[in-house]
Amino acid sequence: MAEVQEKAARLADVAKAAGVSQGTVSNVFNRPEIVREEVREHVRGVAKQLGYRGPDPKGRLLRAGKVNAIGIAASEPLDYFFTDPFARELMRGISDECDARGAGLSLVSARNAEGLAWNVQSALVDGFVLLCIEGGERLVELTRERQLPFVALALGRQDDTISAIGIDDFTAAKQAAQHLLDLGHRRFGVLALDYVDNRTGVVTEATLEGATYSTTRDRTLGYFSALEAAGIRRDDVPVYETANHKVGTIAGLQWMFEGSNPPTALLAMSDKVAIEAIEWVKGRGLSVPGDVSVVGFDGVPEAALAEPPLTTIAQPIAEIGRRAVQMILEPSPRIRRETLPTELVLRATTAPPRRG
Repeated sequence: MAEVQEKAARLADVAKAAGVSQGTVSNVFNRPEIVREEVREHVRGVAKQLGYRGPDPKGRLLRAGKVNAIGIAASEPLDYFFTDPFARELMRGISDECDARGAGLSLVSARNAEGLAWNVQSALVDGFVLLCIEGGERLVELTRERQLPFVALALGRQDDTISAIGIDDFTAAKQAAQHLLDLGHRRFGVLALDYVDNRTGVVTEATLEGATYSTTRDRTLGYFSALEAAGIRRDDVPVYETANHKVGTIAGLQWMFEGSNPPTALLAMSDKVAIEAIEWVKGRGLSVPGDVSVVGFDGVPEAALAEPPLTTIAQPIAEIGRRAVQMILEPSPRIRRETLPTELVLRATTAPPRRG
């Protein structure tokens, strides 16, 4: 029985066995065109016998100091990048910019806390784009330990030490509510995203005050700002935390519409939730927008394809992704924080409420 090799063969072992210099072995694997054919074949044959597969690309990249790749880290499971409409559009912008620069991508999930440190520390990247950064203090801490550039795609809690790209959620949400007010609506319901992790249900003032996720909090406050200015009290506006899932959305709608005075207008904090709400409303024999108007949030491509096409607050999702890549691959010593504009896109899911 052949003796088991205790350690992997190194470049120096191949050079010694082949009777050539280490520089020649290196050239065979990295610059073969400058080595004579017979020498190349001899060295490769010896390397194969020893089980040497060539220089470790990780070592070469690290020595170069730049790998021309970025890491995308999220506090969601990895399938979030492929199943969520917002994430898909964001990744389109990121990948388009990476393609234009010949750069690669590495996806890192922060969902598994035990493996997070290893995932961040071992990723061969020039920097990180952090998604769902709010509540992800550990992710920020680990990324900082790598001493690589990173940018958050949500402004999150006030922290002037973090480069970030985002939108003005408060103003955008206020515009959505004002649009419905201008149409004459007075009975509203809010289908919210997460205020804290792993929770769905009826939202109270205490829920809002204890919110971990500032995006959800700011959108809620934006809605309330417009509604209160029109004389509508917060207590008269049902708000339900859906966690951006269909089950939570349906539960929220059932709760809102079980009474005798249901909403005539729904404010959804994502297009995904808005589209699910449209299907539920129509399934009850009601019309959109005849009986219920719906305004979404994000401006994903699916919004224009909904039936009827969805009125929504559109944010420049792909542009946010492109700018994030630029920040990583063109790092600056200063902190950069950008707030991009949003737009109210009017389609066919909003109309004045029925009289009576």
